[in-house]
Amino acid sequence: MALVDQVGASVGRGWSAVAVVAAATFTVVTSEMLPVGLLSPIGASLGVTEGTAGLALTVTGLSAAAAAPSLAPLFARHDRRRLLCLLMALVGAGNLLSAWAPGFAVLTAARLLVGVGMGGVWALAAGIAVRLVAAKSVGTATSLVFSGIAVASVLGVPAGAYVGELLGWRAAFVAAGILGLGVAAALAAVLPPLPPEAARPRLAEPLAEGRVRVALAVVALLVTGHFAAYTYVRPVLEEVSGVRSDLVGALLLVYGVAGIVGNFAAGYGATRSARGTLLVLAGLLSVTAVLVPALGDSTAAAAGLLVLWGIAYGGVSVSVQTWLLAAVPHAREAASALLVAVFNIAIAAGAFAGGRLADGRGAASVMYLGGALAAAAAATLAVTRRRTTDT
Repeated sequence: MALVDQVGASVGRGWSAVAVVAAATFTVVTSEMLPVGLLSPIGASLGVTEGTAGLALTVTGLSAAAAAPSLAPLFARHDRRRLLCLLMALVGAGNLLSAWAPGFAVLTAARLLVGVGMGGVWALAAGIAVRLVAAKSVGTATSLVFSGIAVASVLGVPAGAYVGELLGWRAAFVAAGILGLGVAAALAAVLPPLPPEAARPRLAEPLAEGRVRVALAVVALLVTGHFAAYTYVRPVLEEVSGVRSDLVGALLLVYGVAGIVGNFAAGYGATRSARGTLLVLAGLLSVTAVLVPALGDSTAAAAGLLVLWGIAYGGVSVSVQTWLLAAVPHAREAASALLVAVFNIAIAAGAFAGGRLADGRGAASVMYLGGALAAAAAATLAVTRRRTTDT
């Protein structure tokens, strides 16, 4: 009986640790996305344009892209538990510094810190689940870890916008900072020691697989297009659709709920055909982005299109991750590091390109760019279908 109790307790601790790692991925991606719903008040408070304020997202993406593939090899001999705790604390501190920032230069420096922590946590999380639960449960545990990323991608922005609307944009960063420090403490309390694995991650190994190269190309196009448009969704809603500022947070929450639905629906579809699921999502994203400036000239129409947009983008991360893990199960950490790097370079590129368009040609123009890049992703999937084996 005592042995059964010990086994049950061990299993419970393993799943508790998985849940905390999922909370960590949720927190870091929420922290990265936070400025999206707050660009207007940030710009007004710090005396910069909305396009310039969008650089707060660009610098975070670039620092995360640099950190993801470099931290694991650089700290190859360090315990993963300690490294995750340190990186989460860095995210919390970066958010608190962002809340205090008296000017845009300090905000930019703070966002660099958030990016380093975020890139490292996301990259390391991929290889954690296999070390926390029994072999038969690794798939479920890995899905739970990455659900934090998917949920944050669609709920982080509306949550930040809602808090910012109620209490001001600085309060949203304070909340994210406290959350980051709390999760760092939880990781320290729940995770077991995780000594480094013998093999040093080899980033070139996954690139030898054709499906990985296609997946990364599709991620680059989809995520660049999405963030070229979505980074400036608040100005689009206010200037194109005529949405009142006090309703923006509510509409983004609708988008977030739709994204959760899309995440689980795509996860179900991706287990059967990751490529087919991504093709559907890319097509829906391209059509929806173009329709926002064309038809979303009222609050009701904008809300309907945001639902479709949320469903489409909500399924992207889980579909791509499923594809990568199936393509190179022997190189999960390296493949995830590459995915994080490409994902965040695309976030930075999208935010930067969208900012230049928004400042130069108006908010509506970013939607057409987003639609064009999503269409290019769909075309890439269609053209390469016969050259690589589907998952």
